[in-house]
Amino acid sequence: MKQREILIRFKEFKPAELTAEDKSLVNIAIESALNAYAPYSHFRVGAAVLLSNDMVIKGNNQENAAYPSGLCAERVAMFYANANYPESSVKAIAVVVVDSDGNVIEQNISPCGSCRQALAESEMRFKKPIKILLASKDSVLIFNSVEDLLPLSFNQGDLDFSK
Repeated sequence: MKQREILIRFKEFKPAELTAEDKSLVNIAIESALNAYAPYSHFRVGAAVLLSNDMVIKGNNQENAAYPSGLCAERVAMFYANANYPESSVKAIAVVVVDSDGNVIEQNISPCGSCRQALAESEMRFKKPIKILLASKDSVLIFNSVEDLLPLSFNQGDLDFSK
């Protein structure tokens, strides 16, 4: 038996330390979270996706009484981006949660497994890393690639059905 480890790398910044581009992306994610439709969980998530064509796509979670047929903010933004700008890769995504008063929460949250895999699919599709910003009230965690959040993702090489 061999014991192995997977190292997850990220950088932690104070919001004031972010570049202007990253601050803008986080602020757009906050703006989007305020419009989330979350009448059941009251967990309002916003995402902002920066594309290679410099367009920014907003998304927020959309809940449904027929749980789990709602959709997370990250996938709302990613799927809209892929449907409307299929030739543009994703450069970065910012994700944030606001409380019932509209304030950014104190915890950094991370995308669910389905969202991580959707992000990984985009990285594989365009063969370009996606920078991920997970913002909270006092810090922003920055990952250089989806692989840092999902190191053992499914990939097209894993799914060879021709055999």
